[in-house]
Amino acid sequence: MKLPYHEGTWFAVPLEGGGFGIGVVARATSKGKVILCYFFGPRSNGVPALEEVERLRPRDAIQVVQIGDLALIRGKWPIIGEGASWKRSEWPMPPFVRRCELSRRAWRVQYSDVDPNKIDYEEPEPSDSALERDALLGYRAVEQLLTRLLSTPPATGQRD
Repeated sequence: MKLPYHEGTWFAVPLEGGGFGIGVVARATSKGKVILCYFFGPRSNGVPALEEVERLRPRDAIQVVQIGDLALIRGKWPIIGEGASWKRSEWPMPPFVRRCELSRRAWRVQYSDVDPNKIDYEEPEPSDSALERDALLGYRAVEQLLTRLLSTPPATGQRD
């Protein structure tokens, strides 16, 4: 099956209560299933044009997370387009942190740069690390997370 996305594909995420957040696929394999995405705000009323989202950079992201690709495959998240100026090297696979609350220990987890579902290595990390939590989210969890992060309703006059 040919996937409807690849690295550099921009897409919109429907939010609870209306509006959309934005995402870009930063790491994927040809088989799909687990992808690394950068997510952005602000909440918009409609699906923005590719020209509007291509200006976004990794530093603008409100969340970077590994997700399942079901919403993109099933067409639940509208694909905006392929970024012509997208450069893989500018969108790194970040380290994540895995914590054990019981032992109060933590590990830095680095996933493969070519397969976002394969761990390259783990090493001890301070338990109060500010790294993103190591997690694999389904599409509903992503929608809920972005809804919470972009809780300000869309401004009147934004693109419809």
